[in-house]
Amino acid sequence: MSQTPDSAVRTYIEQHRATFLDDLAEWLRIPSVSAQPDHAPDVRRSADWLAAKLKETGFPTAEVWPTPGAPAVFAEWPSDDPEAPTVLVYGHHDVQPAAREDGWDSDPFEPVVHDGRLYARGAADDKGQVFFHTLGVRTHLATTGRTTPAVNLKLLIEGEEESSSPHFRALVEEQAERLAADAVIVSDTGMWSEDTPTVCTGMRGLAECEIQLYGPDQDIHSGSFGGAVPNPATAAARLVAALHDEHARVAIPGFYDGIVELTDRERELFAELPFDEAQWLRTAKSHATHGEAGHTTLERIWARPTAEVNGIGGGYQGPGSKTIIPSSAMVKISFRLVAGQDPEHIEKAVRAWAADRIPAGIRSEMTFSGATRPCLTPLDHPALKSVAHAMSRAFEKPVRFTREGGSGPATDLQDVLDAPVLFLGISVPSDGWHAPNEKVELDLLLKGVETAAYLWSDLAANWRHAP
Repeated sequence: MSQTPDSAVRTYIEQHRATFLDDLAEWLRIPSVSAQPDHAPDVRRSADWLAAKLKETGFPTAEVWPTPGAPAVFAEWPSDDPEAPTVLVYGHHDVQPAAREDGWDSDPFEPVVHDGRLYARGAADDKGQVFFHTLGVRTHLATTGRTTPAVNLKLLIEGEEESSSPHFRALVEEQAERLAADAVIVSDTGMWSEDTPTVCTGMRGLAECEIQLYGPDQDIHSGSFGGAVPNPATAAARLVAALHDEHARVAIPGFYDGIVELTDRERELFAELPFDEAQWLRTAKSHATHGEAGHTTLERIWARPTAEVNGIGGGYQGPGSKTIIPSSAMVKISFRLVAGQDPEHIEKAVRAWAADRIPAGIRSEMTFSGATRPCLTPLDHPALKSVAHAMSRAFEKPVRFTREGGSGPATDLQDVLDAPVLFLGISVPSDGWHAPNEKVELDLLLKGVETAAYLWSDLAANWRHAP
C-alpha cells in the first residue's frame, strides 16, 4: 500500500531524526552568549557553523553578515516557480548566559536528552526552533519530488536578539533589497501548551519615556517653604494619578486614535482558549486582576494598549523622616501599543498631556526611547491560513490563535520590508527560556519540522489563489 503524503513526511522525519538531533546538539555546544564579550568568538563560531550547515542542507546561498556587534546569518534558496511568493524566516542564534552554578542539573552547553526532552541553553530559545527549518525544507523536497522549495525561501538569523538587537534594524535597512519578502515567518515564539497548538497573530509595540521634574535649586525646609513653592514630587504624583480614568483607560487625549479594535470573532477565539485565571495570577505573583473595563485578562495583555508606571522617585528615601521639599523627582512610564498606534504620535500626545499638567515653577525634561511599532496579521491573510493549516496537519487537531503582549525585533522586518509577520513556534511555557534547565520537548520539535515540511507548498498554493 502506498503512503499518504502525511505518512511519507513522518517517515522521512523519523528516518533522519537521529542525524538532525546530533547536528542540533553540536550547535548547542557552542556557547554563543551575545551579552558577554568573552563569548564574542563563540557567537562568530555559531554563525559560521550555521552558515556551513545551511549550505550542507542545500541552500545555494548562506552568508555570515557582520554588524558592529555580533554577526547574523543570511541564507537563500530560490524556487524554480516564477510565480512563487518569497518568504523570510527570522530567528536568532545567540543565547542567554548560563552556568552550572545558576541551578542547572547538568552543563548548560552539553546537551542531555532525558524523558523525551533535550536540555541545553538555546534548546528552545532559539536554536532548536531555527534548526527545525533545515530538516523541514529537506522533508518538503523529498516528499514532493521538488528540487527547489515551493517558495523563494530566505533565512535571517541574527546574533544579538538576547542583547536587545541594537544593530538589527540598521542591518535590515542596509540589506532591505536582499531581504525583500512577501511574508515573514518568526520562529522565536511558542504555543499555548503541548495539547493546544496555537499561532500568534501579532505583538504589541512599545514606547518608553522618563520625565525628570525640577523645583528648587536644592532640597529646602518644608516648614519654611512648604505650601508656598511648587513641589516636584507632588507634581510627579499628580502626573501618575492622571494617567488613567476610573475605568482604567489611559486618559491621555489622542492615545486611542486609530487603534484596530478586536473583532467579535477574535474575542470568541480568545475565549475558546483553556485559560485558568487563578493559575495565571499565581504565575504573575499577583493577588488580583486589574485593567481596562469591558475586557478580559487575555484581551488586556494581548490586544489593548496600556500605560504602566515602571518607576517613580524623588526626595528623601532613607530611614526616619527628613522634612524637605525635594529639588527633583522622576517618573518612568512605558506604553504598550496595539495595531493602529504609532510611537511618534504617542510621544507627541504624552508630551502635550504632561505639559498641560506640570505646574508653573517646575522645569521638566522628557526623554523617549524604546520605540517599537506593533504588528498584526488579519485572520483571513493567506499566509496566516497556511501556517495554521500546516500546523493543524502536523498536530492532527485544530489550531487556535493568540497574540503576544510583549515586543520584539520582528516588527523591524515588518516596517522596513512592508511584509506581514507570522509566528511559527513550538515551544511551551515549561521550556524555561532564560532559566536554568532550559529544554525543548522532542516530540514538539519534530512537529515543528513537520509543520515546516507542509508549509511551503501550502503557502505557495494559498498565495496563488488569494484574491
